[in-house]
Amino acid sequence: MRQRNWRLVAVGTVLLVLAALFFLSMRDMTLWSDDPAALMRTVGEVAGAVGGISLVMIAFGLIGRKAPV
Repeated sequence: MRQRNWRLVAVGTVLLVLAALFFLSMRDMTLWSDDPAALMRTVGEVAGAVGGISLVMIAFGLIGRKAPV
């Protein structure tokens, strides 16, 4: 039997929400940018990296580790 790591799942979920909020909030900054396409490309890469890390954290948390006998 495996024990799930709910702290890891919670942190991963919070990071996923923060990455989505960062991406959506930076959309408003394109109005003041000299190169909006480059800005959104960079923001998308950062948000995607953080989102990917958070999905891995959620997966590892749900898989868990072996329970001590």
